[in-house]
Amino acid sequence: MTKFGIIGCGRIAQRFAEGIKVVSDAELAAVYSRRPESVAAFVTEQGGMPFGSAEALLTSDIDAVYIATLPDSHAAYSIAAFRAGKHVLCEKPATINLNQLDEVLAVARETGLLFMEGMKPPFYPLYQKLKKHLLNNPIGKIGYVRAGSSVADIDPNDPNFSYELIGGSLMQIGIYEAFLAIDWLGKTENVQAMGRFNGTELDMFSVFQTIHQNGGYAQLYSGFDLHGKGDALICGTLGNITIHKNWWNPAKATIDYLDGRLVELNEPFTAGGLNYEIAHFCELIRQGETQSPIVSHEMSRQMIAMIDEARRQVGLKYPGE
Repeated sequence: MTKFGIIGCGRIAQRFAEGIKVVSDAELAAVYSRRPESVAAFVTEQGGMPFGSAEALLTSDIDAVYIATLPDSHAAYSIAAFRAGKHVLCEKPATINLNQLDEVLAVARETGLLFMEGMKPPFYPLYQKLKKHLLNNPIGKIGYVRAGSSVADIDPNDPNFSYELIGGSLMQIGIYEAFLAIDWLGKTENVQAMGRFNGTELDMFSVFQTIHQNGGYAQLYSGFDLHGKGDALICGTLGNITIHKNWWNPAKATIDYLDGRLVELNEPFTAGGLNYEIAHFCELIRQGETQSPIVSHEMSRQMIAMIDEARRQVGLKYPGE
């Protein structure tokens, strides 16, 4: 049984708590947030023991910590967890920038503990079913990915709009698109980006395109003030794949082959979807692994490096950078 502590009590922590309930070898044991009233409400609904400080939680009888705060504190909490001997599952983006991620990974290597960024899509049943299907029914060499999301109905007081807490569309949404492009096209060679700030310190809508070392291209977008479609298109020499909205919580895909075949894949997800990455993380702990083969340390490095370059081009710097 893997005993988890959660740091942070926002929406994603609620989904994590729902997901862990259906993972047979994991349990929620401890909870901390910067706001005591949030902790009290969270443990009343989801269980776990409340803690008044992150230090107290990290020295308690837990095996791993799930960091569900906003990106401003990811690195500090990750390093503190490693120093306390705990494995770390950290929400995306894992850190503010690549330099900070490398500092976290250095401590992970030093302590020999597991670190994984919480990039959920590849663990969903639909995504795994799609990858398995393509092993015997490929769409040829993949050369183009188009994906994005823009959510126009977020509350103006949402932390996504906080400059100090590392908000903005590239960090909060674009990191998903970075994953998809790298997962299907490999390492990025070049990034071109444009962004609209709309009178704030943060990018409200960004468009970025990438060229990859395999010769492939990606066109990606992220935003907070337009209503985007939220699907994804992956094109190869023998066909194309549409992962229907919302592609980052994938449940349906259509494969359109050049020879006329049309394949529909449907695989609903359960318990909010985070249960799959939790189960994978627990299996890695049992096997004594220090990183995931699916969301590896290098994958995390490549994702944040892409966002770093896009931010540089649109002119978005965070406090302390």
